Amino acid sequence: MSFFAKTGESRHSLYLNPAAIIPIEDEDEDDGEDDGDGYVTAEEEFCDEVEDGGGRNCAHKFLQVQSFKAGSKSGSFVKERRIPTLTEPFRLERKGSFQDGKKKGGAGIVSTVMELLKGFRPGSDITKLQLPPQFNLPKSQLQVYGEAVYCCGQDYLGMCAAGVTPVDRMLAVVRFHLSTTRPAPFLKAPYNPVLGETHHVSVGELNVLCEQVSHNPPVTALYATNEVKKLEMLWWHQPVPRFYGGYVEASIIGQRRLKLLEHQETYEFTSPNLQIRFFPNAGTAWVGSTTVKCKETGLEAVVNFKPKTLFGMRGSSNKVSGKVFEKSSGNVLYELNGCWDGVVTLKDKATGITSTLYDAQDAIIDIHAPAVANLEVIAKS
Repeated sequence: MSFFAKTGESRHSLYLNPAAIIPIEDEDEDDGEDDGDGYVTAEEEFCDEVEDGGGRNCAHKFLQVQSFKAGSKSGSFVKERRIPTLTEPFRLERKGSFQDGKKKGGAGIVSTVMELLKGFRPGSDITKLQLPPQFNLPKSQLQVYGEAVYCCGQDYLGMCAAGVTPVDRMLAVVRFHLSTTRPAPFLKAPYNPVLGETHHVSVGELNVLCEQVSHNPPVTALYATNEVKKLEMLWWHQPVPRFYGGYVEASIIGQRRLKLLEHQETYEFTSPNLQIRFFPNAGTAWVGSTTVKCKETGLEAVVNFKPKTLFGMRGSSNKVSGKVFEKSSGNVLYELNGCWDGVVTLKDKATGITSTLYDAQDAIIDIHAPAVANLEVIAKS
């Protein structure tokens, strides 16, 4: 699959990945010469400032490095350029989630956070709380929203339009809804976007644009289109974090709206809340009841994200349960159960047959950020 990524005016969406180094054989001996300092002195292909040494401070840090071939007397130049890449998406590793704060020395971090929160009463809105830099992740909140759409092991969004019946399409939308739930690192927060900041990524037929449309309160909008699959999607989110003593819970005010243009159907769904627990069992969890509704078909779904028990001693965490039903009659068509970071099964109430609706291993395990395909569009700082 080919990828094209563009960040527009975003300050935080694009970061250098030191591992993304591409060696390129220097086929033209006149391209540059060795001046003895270990660098090719030809004009940098992607950053004009390298020639003057200013390239070391270029926002995306393109470099050309000399390399010698074994057994060659004069040596052969190999150009290497560091490619600016998006930071990796939130994902599950094959050995499990990285949500447990105890794995990252969480006790010391918790003490620091509790010191910051000591002036707040339980129930207080802490939106304006300023976190120290060590708590920030090298990505913008815009990217976090965007990668939930364009970083997935399967094209679950495109499959929403492929369903033959209204029930098929509702189940596909519920599956896509589950796939947007990603692991949240413990006590690590993305940068708050500045007003007007944008993040744009195109992956194949899918185009995603995120923009910070309000600063106070912070509101993010997302617009995605797929002209081939004839669908468009609009999100707007306003996170409202509140302190409750032993944990912080961020409610996500807003709505997600998916339009299947060929079927003339609009699906509206909500987001679960993010809970950050300090004690007795430190970690993060998605909690709360979410809904998926389609006015045109009269079908609705409820998906409940269940919190872990107080001491985490009853079964696994990240459980979900729910149902798909007809709004007019209340008739339940399907029941769903499982874990959003594992397998979610679907039980047909009419036949009793159970099948797999969603498998996180196919969707969010070992996924990677899109590569920047067109380097010429990247602005210099």
